[in-house]
Amino acid sequence: MDSLITAAAHALAAGDPLVALKHVALRDDPAALALRGIAMAQLGDLARAKLLLRSAARAFGPREAVARARCIIAEAEIALVSRDLTASAKPLADARDLLEARGDARNAAHARCVDVRRLLLIGQLDEAERALAGIDANRLPPALCAARELAAAGIALRRLQADAAHAALVRAATAAQQARIPALVAEVAAAAQVLQVPAARLVARDTERTLRLADVQALLASDTFVVDACRHLIRHAGTTVTLATRPVLFALAHRLAAAWPHDTQREDLIREAFRTRYSDDSHRARLRVEIGRLRAALKPIAGVRATPRGFTLVPHRARDVVVLERPVDEKHAAVLALLADGESWSSSALALALGASQRTVQRSLDALAATGKAHAFGRGRAQRWTMPPLPGFATALLLPGPLPGD
Repeated sequence: MDSLITAAAHALAAGDPLVALKHVALRDDPAALALRGIAMAQLGDLARAKLLLRSAARAFGPREAVARARCIIAEAEIALVSRDLTASAKPLADARDLLEARGDARNAAHARCVDVRRLLLIGQLDEAERALAGIDANRLPPALCAARELAAAGIALRRLQADAAHAALVRAATAAQQARIPALVAEVAAAAQVLQVPAARLVARDTERTLRLADVQALLASDTFVVDACRHLIRHAGTTVTLATRPVLFALAHRLAAAWPHDTQREDLIREAFRTRYSDDSHRARLRVEIGRLRAALKPIAGVRATPRGFTLVPHRARDVVVLERPVDEKHAAVLALLADGESWSSSALALALGASQRTVQRSLDALAATGKAHAFGRGRAQRWTMPPLPGFATALLLPGPLPGD
C-alpha cells in the first residue's frame, strides 16, 4: 500500500475527510475509490459515496476479497444512515464472516456494530442484543468502542433501562474522547441529553407532571398501577397486559384510569371508545360487551365494577393508579419520534421500523405535512421525509419495544 493511500486511511480514521481527499481525490484505482467513497460519506454526500464504493468493489480483483468485503460493509453503513432498511442483510453478514475468517477482527467488529444499529432501528431488540454480545469491547479501538457503547445505550433506552443507558453513555464518552474525533464526541453528547429531557407525562387525580426516563423506570418498578398510553400497555407488580391491538379496550381502560378513584359515566365511555357524540341502546349494549372483554383482559391485576352512573376501575392490590401519557400531545407521535433523528426516511423504512403498514404511515406523513411538521423531497420511490430534530422530549417511549421484565 503506497504512502498516499496510507495517509488517506489514517485521516479518515481520525474523522478528517478533507485531508483524506487531498491525498486521493484525483486517483481512480480501487483503493482510492474506496477511500474517496468513505470520505464523501463522512461529508454527507451519501449518493456519491455509494457510487464510489460500488465502483471500488467491482474494481477489486478476485484475490482482493478482503478489500471488497470492506467496501460492502461501508456501503451497508451508508444504507443505514440513508435509512434504506429494506436491503438484504446477507451481504453484510457474508462480508463479516469473510473478514473474521481472514483475521480482520477490527472491520468484522465494525460490521457487527452496523448490524446492531440496523436491528435497533427496526425494533428487533433481542436480535440486536445478541449481536452486540458478539463484539468484544476490550479488543476494539476507541472509535469502534464508542460506537458499540452507543448501540448498547440505544438498546437500554428502548427497554427503558435508564441506569444501563447512562453507564453505556459514560463508557462511550470516554472512548470518544480517546478517539479524538469531534463528530463522535458530539454524537455521544447529543445521545446523553436524552436522559435529561422529558420522556413522558404522568397524569393522576387531575394533576400532571413530566417524567424523565429514569423516573419512568422507577415508576414501572413500583407497586403503582400504570396505564401506559405511549405503548398501550397496562402494568402492575411485574404483570403486563398488552392492548396495543385492541384500541377499544385500551380507550376504556385509559378513561377509567384517568377518573380513578371515581367512576366514569357510561356516556363518557361510549364517547371515548366508540368516537361518537350520540348514544342509544345499541351503544350501551356494545359498551357492556366491551366492558366484559376488558374485565377478562385485566383479570390478573384489576377488576371493573358497575356503578349507578357507569363503571369504575378496581385494582386488586395497587394503592394508586396513574396514566403515562406521551411527552407531546400528537396523534402521529411515533412517526415524529423516528423523523426526529434528523435523517431522511422513506415511507417504507418508517413502516418497517414501526411495524405498521405503508399506507398507514403514508396517511400519518400526509397529516404531518399538512401541519408543517414533516417535509418531503423527491418523487416516487426516491421520495424522502424529514424534519428538524424536535427539542425538549425523548422518543424512547414512542418507539416499538418491550418494557422491562417483558
